[in-house]
Amino acid sequence: MTTRTLRQEDTENRRVQKMVIFLYKISIRRQSWENNQSTKTTGETLMEMKSKTTKIPEEEKLNPNNNEKDIAETLSEYRSRWRSIRVMYLTMFLSSVGFSIVITSVWPYLQKIDDSADASFLGWIVAAYSLGQMVASPLFGLWSNHRPRREPIIISIIINVAANILYAYVHLPTSHNKYYMLIARAFVGFGAGNVAVVRSYVAGATSLKERTSAMANMSACQALGFILGPALQACLSFIGETGVSWDLIALQFNMYTSPALLGALLGVVNILLVVFVLREHHVDDYGRCINPINCVPEDTVTSCHSERESTTGESSGSIDQVAVVTLNVLFFVFLFIFAVFETIATPLSMDMFAWTRTEAVLYNGIILACIGFESILVFLAVKVISPRIGDRLVLLGGTVLIFCGFFILLPWGNQFPQIQWTDLQNSSSAGSLQGGFSSVPPVPSNSSVEPTGCPSEQTWCLYTPVIHLAQYITSDFLIGMGYPVCNVMSYTLYSKILGSKPQGVYMGWLTASGSGARTLGPVFVSQVYTILGPRWAFSLVCGLVLATTVLLVATYKRLIAFSVRSGHIQE
Repeated sequence: MTTRTLRQEDTENRRVQKMVIFLYKISIRRQSWENNQSTKTTGETLMEMKSKTTKIPEEEKLNPNNNEKDIAETLSEYRSRWRSIRVMYLTMFLSSVGFSIVITSVWPYLQKIDDSADASFLGWIVAAYSLGQMVASPLFGLWSNHRPRREPIIISIIINVAANILYAYVHLPTSHNKYYMLIARAFVGFGAGNVAVVRSYVAGATSLKERTSAMANMSACQALGFILGPALQACLSFIGETGVSWDLIALQFNMYTSPALLGALLGVVNILLVVFVLREHHVDDYGRCINPINCVPEDTVTSCHSERESTTGESSGSIDQVAVVTLNVLFFVFLFIFAVFETIATPLSMDMFAWTRTEAVLYNGIILACIGFESILVFLAVKVISPRIGDRLVLLGGTVLIFCGFFILLPWGNQFPQIQWTDLQNSSSAGSLQGGFSSVPPVPSNSSVEPTGCPSEQTWCLYTPVIHLAQYITSDFLIGMGYPVCNVMSYTLYSKILGSKPQGVYMGWLTASGSGARTLGPVFVSQVYTILGPRWAFSLVCGLVLATTVLLVATYKRLIAFSVRSGHIQE
């Protein structure tokens, strides 16, 4: 065979190979085009269905590990979930209103119905609310872990309504009326134990991304309740002490009973909303809907998968108990400190600024109202700041603000408070004691003028420097900014540390620790302040805050979300 023939055959073979390759590429492209058309049609149909029926949160879109079955919820379920959360906001609001709406009228009402009641018994009546809440919170929390959360919420509100009605009737018995009032306030506090269930519900019904904002909203509702409660009492005071009577049911509707009856009416409205609006909703840290283990068939969300059958693995692993105990301690300290602040405000201002009782109630009422509005602004700011710098850093900043507030309140300098010289038989001895102090002449025992200043019976008044009004206002501002930050960040971090597991019992213990703090705080400060004065009282508080800061720094790395610690979410 010649060389020319071999070349011709080689050329022909190459042409055949090119033709085969060309035909193969055409067939591949045709098949790919047909597949794309099919996928496009299916995808368009699927997206159209989703646009009509589902809402996909942003965290779901950004999570590449989500399966189709894990997409969060339908639009109707999303709306139902947030309607239920808003009912919890209202429940928290009404709980705080129930505490504050009668707080300014308890003392005159107690004096009216029982002459034997004194100021020390008033302390027990105020503390009864917190004691009742401390006992009830873990019980309602345990209940909510095993049964639908509507049950403990409704029962607690019924107890609250009944206790408010009892409060309106404590004038009827012929004796021991003060004890009936004590029982009524204790059961109002017992009904307020549903705060643990409310916090547990909101924590379980929000994703990590939503939770800080939801908790801040809930705290704002609580603060608003504390502000509006005394305002409602002030409006109802125009009814007067006599008011109107309804003999058929032996009801007296006056300035003392009307706030409690209004609280009972609001409780009935709350029950109706819980019955007809509240539904069981539970989502994991990504916002994917899961059925809680305590739901019943009529509350089951059909598009959710079972918590026990969750394939995400986020429920596996144990809760960091060190972090849990740390946050319970922090929450106790923060509420203890604020209870001290609330309790000491009136006597401190009367001793240091020589305000009368009327002036102290008026001016401190204005200051507390301003602090309430300040706290609402702080809660709104927390919603913006926390996602940028993190919950733990915000909590640390709030603790520093509280420390600065009490440190500024320490008495300094050489100027002393005005001394209240009363019931002194030997005015010359009084004069010898007054050297070096700003004082007023002795007030005769039969004088109609109210004595003002720091009572001479408190021996520390003679040597403790005065606290100036500028110090007091600055301290109020700093504490009013730091406390709401620490309050909301404490139980926000707490709920994240617990993860997607049922949180009722844990939230119950957190609420109980706060109630215990509100009980012990007034007892502590009244004893230390009366005997040793503001220098010792506020120095001890500063030491407590400093120890709390050290604890927070020492456990800083452990205060992270459950899903972050288990490696399911990047911090």
